[in-house]
Amino acid sequence: MRDLRASAHTQLVPTPEIGWFRAVTLLFGDLLGLALAWHLAAKLNESFQPLPAEYTLWEFLGTSSLFYFLTLVTILVLASQGFYSSTSQCQNYVKQAQLISFIYLASLVVNYFYDPKLDAPRSLFFAAWFASVGCVFVIRLLMILGIHQLAIARSQILVFIIAPASRIENLTKSIQRRPGYQVIGSTTSDQAYSSETIAKIIQLQAHEVLAEGLPETYLASELYWQLRNAQINLRLAPSSLAMLHRRGTPEIFAGMPTIKISSQFLGIWEYRCKRLLDFLGALLGIILLAPVFIVVAIAIKVSSPGGVFFSQERIGLNGKVFRMWKFRSMCINASDRQAELEKLNESQDGVMFKIKRDPRIIPIGHLIRRLSIDELPQLFNVLMGQMSLVGPRPLPIRDVALFADWHHIRHGVLPGITGLWQISGRSDLDTIDDAVRLDLHYIDHWSLNLDLAILVDTVSIVLFGKGAY
Repeated sequence: MRDLRASAHTQLVPTPEIGWFRAVTLLFGDLLGLALAWHLAAKLNESFQPLPAEYTLWEFLGTSSLFYFLTLVTILVLASQGFYSSTSQCQNYVKQAQLISFIYLASLVVNYFYDPKLDAPRSLFFAAWFASVGCVFVIRLLMILGIHQLAIARSQILVFIIAPASRIENLTKSIQRRPGYQVIGSTTSDQAYSSETIAKIIQLQAHEVLAEGLPETYLASELYWQLRNAQINLRLAPSSLAMLHRRGTPEIFAGMPTIKISSQFLGIWEYRCKRLLDFLGALLGIILLAPVFIVVAIAIKVSSPGGVFFSQERIGLNGKVFRMWKFRSMCINASDRQAELEKLNESQDGVMFKIKRDPRIIPIGHLIRRLSIDELPQLFNVLMGQMSLVGPRPLPIRDVALFADWHHIRHGVLPGITGLWQISGRSDLDTIDDAVRLDLHYIDHWSLNLDLAILVDTVSIVLFGKGAY
């Protein structure tokens, strides 16, 4: 009989065919990324410092032996860390960048001790280092998106929902809107711990149980262990402010098991890395998307009289007001007409203003809103330090004026172009409470890897246009 502490064989692992296809594809993608990086670095280096003869002893197909050596080491190190596992679906892009950086820096040290008199081509090393990190990341990102879509097309994740009665319908719609997921049953939170519920979950052969608002009793542990023994994953949706507004770490304190509540979310270097990612990402995005900016601007001018851009005062970091920019997707007097449309507001609590069939939207507006192209000018807000690529969405003054006190916790971090709202239903969130809980969940669990994961998922969501009005 298996020890409950042993790793469970989840029913959600990809099929062997997908698993091996994934491993081979990622290996090929990394090789392609490294080759592209070295090609770019070599071309750049030719203009500054040609390679010494010692580095071209084993040239093959016009490429230095240095490339083959470092590529082999890089692939072996990544493989040893599980980056080509046929079963693991976890992608730690930050760790990958750290490993590649370590390999290149270590190679400089080894080179020095091998022959201190040898003039190491530092320009090539550093160009190849940065290019390798960037190229491998981008190509692996594209590979993962493709593999993910293929895996979804070949599998179906069965979900059982446990939630308050008022939330079951919304959760069901939100889950089934995503391809590859099927809700096979549900029950209310007050029935979560009954033997009938657990038996039903097992009988339906659920892969995942999504629970929200579970009663806090000792029976929660029993539910967890019964599902754990049946190899069914339990996922807890954020539903309690007490669970969300601080990061908890299990620790033994004075001989007692406790949850330590940390008073600090980010280390100084983590935050600096995030801001560097924001700046470089926004700058690169503006350069690469310049043709899109031009096409959208022309389409807006042809579609509707008025300016190309729309700006509005939003609430940012620590409650500071700033001007946020968007491509104009509505008529020029949209703000003036909002008061007369308040009676049509479809949000349950009236805090966020949203209408699925907003009469103010111009013809081209539906398309650019569905694809979230209207948000692209906010890359300039990121460059100015007013926003981040990932974070809580900045809301208008009108919405923030209706906030409860605890809602303002979200203003403790820079607002973002995308965030958990965008990958968790976007415009389908019904109340500001639901939205703020997602914001606090993001703040609690922030990491560079989470930011990258949100950016990747945002691209997938935008391509399918789910949840945007």
